[in-house]
Amino acid sequence: MTGSILIVDDDPVQRRLLEAAVTKFGHGAIVTDGGEAGLGALDGPGARDVSVVILDLVMPGLDGIGVLKAMRERGIHVPVIVQTAQGGIETVVSAMRHGAFDFVVKPASPDRLQTAISNALKVEAVEDEMKRTSRRRGGHLTFKDLITHSPAMDRVIRLGQKAAASNIPILIEGESGVGKELVARAIQGSGDRRSKPFVTVNCGAIPDNLVESILFGHEKGSFTGATDKHTGKFVEAHSGTLFLDEIGDLPLDVQVKLLRAVQEGEVDPVGGRSTVKVDIRLISATHRNLLQQVKDGRFREDLFYRLNVYPIFVPPLRDRRDDIPYLVRHFMEKVAPADPRHRPQGISARALAMLQAYDWPGNIRQLENAVFRASVLAESELLTEEEFPQIRAQLEGTVKLDVEFAAPAPELNGDDDVAGEPGVVVAEPDPPARLQPRFGTLRALDERGNVRALAEVELEMIKLAIDHYNGQMSEVARRLGIGRSTLYRKLKEYGIDPESGRIERLAS
Repeated sequence: MTGSILIVDDDPVQRRLLEAAVTKFGHGAIVTDGGEAGLGALDGPGARDVSVVILDLVMPGLDGIGVLKAMRERGIHVPVIVQTAQGGIETVVSAMRHGAFDFVVKPASPDRLQTAISNALKVEAVEDEMKRTSRRRGGHLTFKDLITHSPAMDRVIRLGQKAAASNIPILIEGESGVGKELVARAIQGSGDRRSKPFVTVNCGAIPDNLVESILFGHEKGSFTGATDKHTGKFVEAHSGTLFLDEIGDLPLDVQVKLLRAVQEGEVDPVGGRSTVKVDIRLISATHRNLLQQVKDGRFREDLFYRLNVYPIFVPPLRDRRDDIPYLVRHFMEKVAPADPRHRPQGISARALAMLQAYDWPGNIRQLENAVFRASVLAESELLTEEEFPQIRAQLEGTVKLDVEFAAPAPELNGDDDVAGEPGVVVAEPDPPARLQPRFGTLRALDERGNVRALAEVELEMIKLAIDHYNGQMSEVARRLGIGRSTLYRKLKEYGIDPESGRIERLAS
């Protein structure tokens, strides 16, 4: 018997049907009638018993997307299967972008629902084992352990290595999921404090009324609920490194105390009668524009300049696509110890090309989750596009990715060695670095999943027609359904020489 399945749906008929189905599958069911009630169950005392969530997307009040957003903000990582009566790709893509594990279209067949639940439970089980294995390994992280072959990361590593030799405050900037904490750990693991504590605090995940207590500690009885003395993160990190993630989310009143702690090297526990001296290396991180927050009055200017002594910007994954093959290999290998009997040996060139074409708004964290899910659920020894349905959906605007590829890229094969990791075989030669439709096809969506500009599609169609009809402009105009003078006017607008005619001379 696995954990329970949480059902979140405002329709009483659907709730009864789903409850009967999951019970028949051998699972316990927790039933809630809306988004707020579902979040309450995930925050409540029985939350640890929930293994999978079946979430309706269209509900009054807090809808399914709202629930997914709230789960991500609160750090709730239970796999979610969304269900919708509207099978449109936009709805599905939106849910996948917000962290949904899978989706079913109402009315879902029992077999489809059972498969989705089984896959979610399988992924969760392997993830739990990976966490236990990671805790047992321990060890220090250095810059040699960072998986990167991208020039965009060279500056990060150089700055980080210099920072490790000093004790000045560091501010790591970059989008969510780019690996800011890994850079912080590499700095700590490369410096004199490598054997000392490394304490992390996600400032954005702490309720405002508890931030001060968690950071600086409190005395017993200092406020309602303070039944014991708490030392606080600053004291826990004494002689080591304190990593304050999402520093831009700190309340203004706590920023005052943080400034004093940084300046004076001492903290005032809530309810305490004396200050406590601390010796820490402070590393802060944020995905926000702190300077803009200073201008908007949401972040103290004096604290900003105290923290921003040594800034390091970590670029997003879309600016370092060269790293994707190496990261994919690394993440596939991470799954191996947790599931040694069933481990894919490689990834197809088409699948790798698809991953490199995607912009990864969630950056490395999103890539890791996608590869992890694919590796656990793969039926064969080779990962293909079929194992990445969310990415396909967002790239092509359809659940099915039916596109041929052109444009070569370096082949990744089993002889390559990346950061000490064993090789992963790629079955197909010359994987493309970017998705490009071959002659005779046009893409409706761009690589971010947005509808392409009409001018882009029109220009591409004109080029295709000129090539297809060997530069015979009268035939091109007739087939395009426009007058010859209109065709020549458009060619002039796009900066194309009508006399050249051939497609290879029309490349923009």
